[in-house]
Amino acid sequence: MTTLAKKAPQRTLLALALTLVLGLGSCGDSNSAEPLIPFVSFIESISVLDQRYPQLRTDNGAVEIPGGVRGLIIVRQNATTYLAFERNCPYRPYDPGCSTVSVDASRLFLADDCCGSQFTLQGQARGGPASRPLRQYATSLSGNLLKITN
Repeated sequence: MTTLAKKAPQRTLLALALTLVLGLGSCGDSNSAEPLIPFVSFIESISVLDQRYPQLRTDNGAVEIPGGVRGLIIVRQNATTYLAFERNCPYRPYDPGCSTVSVDASRLFLADDCCGSQFTLQGQARGGPASRPLRQYATSLSGNLLKITN
């Protein structure tokens, strides 16, 4: 058998592997059809003891404040950990009359009443048409001052 004949199966396997890698890599995920939320640079600071935010004194308490694209939702995980999410719903984020997430009246989850999307207090999609989680922002707590940034 010639050297060229011995290398033919190796070339075939290499070509097959390359085709699979490139083929799978070009398949977008199912979320790629949803547009992304616009990026806005900001820094917000609030006191977690502020009388306007009594919900931030108990675990899983959530409040809505200005900032970001359509506002922010701050969720207290425990006395030292807070999460901050964009209120702009990831499902059709450019819809001018809709696409704003709020704390549900039950205070057990977050919801966009317009499209029906629901999110956990950790920002994960749990129902409705949105398949992406809420955009999460960085938080840091220094004493009683909570700083939210992107």
